[in-house]
Amino acid sequence: MSDIDIRITGRAGRITLTRPKALNALSYDMALDIEAALDAWATDDAVDLVVIDAEGEKAFCAGGDIQKLYETGRAGDYAFGQKFWRDEYRLNAKIAEYPKPYVAFMQGFTMGGGVGISCHGSHRIVCETSQIAMPEVGIGLVPDVGGSLILARAPGRVGEYLGTTAARMTAGDAIYAGFADSYIPGEDWPALIAELESSGDVTAIAKAAQTPPDSPLEGKHARINAHFAGDGLIDILNSLRTEDSDFADDTLKAMSRNSPLSMACAVEMIHRLRGPAADIRRALDLEYRFTFRAMEKGDFLEGIRAAVIDKDRAPKWQHGLDDPPSLAATQMLMPLGQDALSFDKEG
Repeated sequence: MSDIDIRITGRAGRITLTRPKALNALSYDMALDIEAALDAWATDDAVDLVVIDAEGEKAFCAGGDIQKLYETGRAGDYAFGQKFWRDEYRLNAKIAEYPKPYVAFMQGFTMGGGVGISCHGSHRIVCETSQIAMPEVGIGLVPDVGGSLILARAPGRVGEYLGTTAARMTAGDAIYAGFADSYIPGEDWPALIAELESSGDVTAIAKAAQTPPDSPLEGKHARINAHFAGDGLIDILNSLRTEDSDFADDTLKAMSRNSPLSMACAVEMIHRLRGPAADIRRALDLEYRFTFRAMEKGDFLEGIRAAVIDKDRAPKWQHGLDDPPSLAATQMLMPLGQDALSFDKEG
């Protein structure tokens, strides 16, 4: 059975991820298939909108399929990963800039690569089971697939908090932080999708939307702003260490599991992308500077080893939280010159 089902139903271009046992993890081939469909539908008068969803209750898409990235990187082949990320980022930009409504239904886990194929859409729908996160710093990467831009646009310093702690968002949190738009109970999804397919009219979404649940994240807003407003990772850590509270303790504990290099770069990226001049392409270009170097110079291979291969959850990061990297972080985000991200298929 294929990992993805792409078809036209009524007035809708339909994409369904069909790897529920793998939490619908996004493979390289799946990303290319989605891109090909979007290219075809962009100028097809028979398609009024795109609807993307996934089989299974546990996940819309829990991330990218990283097994092959690890295998090739361990063998010293960095080119595969660089091409994977380059092509995936081109898809993310295409979704953000798509000329027709792009409607994403995000049940269960939506993380990493899953965010990239949903949260840049024009209409992003969550339900009672939704859990959204950018957990890349836990495996030696940075919030990518354009997620750094969403983090930069989040209220206050919520972006720095989510990007360095890898905290999971509820449906209410996701709407508050800018990762989703509408809350619609899962039981109402089949009828709504059928209406979108038959009518091609996205106004049906607003009619079906309900008041979202409260956001626990919003309740932490003042605390987050107080501690995450520093210039760099060291400032954030020092601020948290001065406070004796459950919030500070829990936050430091979460950050202690993640790559210091990745967290330092995540903070720097969010700072650079904060402001009206930033757009999806600038964010992806910045992310690619890191991921291009992630296997050779970053903590990515060690992070995958600890989390996925050996599963010992004891990564040996290059740097410690007592002396977070600053120079190394700057070097990871330097321009790539002729290797810079290209949004052309031939690039």
